[in-house]
Amino acid sequence: MSQTAFLFPGQGSQAAGMGKALAGAFPAARSVFEQADDALGFSISALCFEGPDDRLRLTENTQPALLAVSIAAFRVLSELGYRPAFVAGHSLGEYSALVAAGSLDFSDALRLVRNRGRYMQQAVPPGAGAMAAILMPPLDKLDSILAEAAQGEIVSAANFNSPGQLVIAGHAGAVARASEALKAAGAKRAVPLPVSAPFHCALMTPAQQQLKADLDATTFRDLSVPLINNVHAARVTAGADARQGLYLQVPGAVRWTDSMRALAGAGVSRAVEVGAGAVLCGLMKQIDPNVRTAKFGDPADLEKLRELLD
Repeated sequence: MSQTAFLFPGQGSQAAGMGKALAGAFPAARSVFEQADDALGFSISALCFEGPDDRLRLTENTQPALLAVSIAAFRVLSELGYRPAFVAGHSLGEYSALVAAGSLDFSDALRLVRNRGRYMQQAVPPGAGAMAAILMPPLDKLDSILAEAAQGEIVSAANFNSPGQLVIAGHAGAVARASEALKAAGAKRAVPLPVSAPFHCALMTPAQQQLKADLDATTFRDLSVPLINNVHAARVTAGADARQGLYLQVPGAVRWTDSMRALAGAGVSRAVEVGAGAVLCGLMKQIDPNVRTAKFGDPADLEKLRELLD
């Protein structure tokens, strides 16, 4: 039997204008943005709909903004009668997935990711850290190359996005040395990423410790739909395990390739990217082209969505 997964995007998918058409067309989406504005005490909806881009790119704004757009899109899908058999979210997107699975209240998730973004931003001085995307990385040599490039600093794999795309993170110098070494070992390209902090590496440990108190003070219910989590690429149904996964993912690598393969192995043949952009659809085509995809973050996406799901 064909099963559907809902996938929720993370940082990097944001763009000014996101969610505006959705809120204009669907009262359910508009209600989500109103709830987000109330929960945060400022107009995150205006930031989503109008920008400016420089404010939207601030991590503490990006994270709740993307969450709001994803949940607005999810509520519309729910109203239209579409239900997932599994959920997964890329980094920040795991919070959206847990709201969709009934584990986290939306308002609680908004406050968590707002703080998460702030803690991440504050964990490393500006310019001290970096991230780089490595295209066609030599995975068999990865560990030894990163160990040699560290030279007493930190550099590690941050995102295993697809078989052909890896992201590394750490101290700026170590990331630069590792990028050059990976290219010399056969990687096609190493592209520095325009990020404000080096996410998903040990430099995020201070942010992890700050976030722990917030996670511990938040109610996590058992999930109504199983989640495939980032840090273990494992099926999660217990609220306590969902909370622990969010704690571990702050300095831990996002195992997206393994997560998508776990979904395919569980019988998922269709995936909907719920929220802004289409990054995860593109990654799925690289990971398992047998899984058909569609995105939903705009009323214009409905036709292709229906072709996939109806």
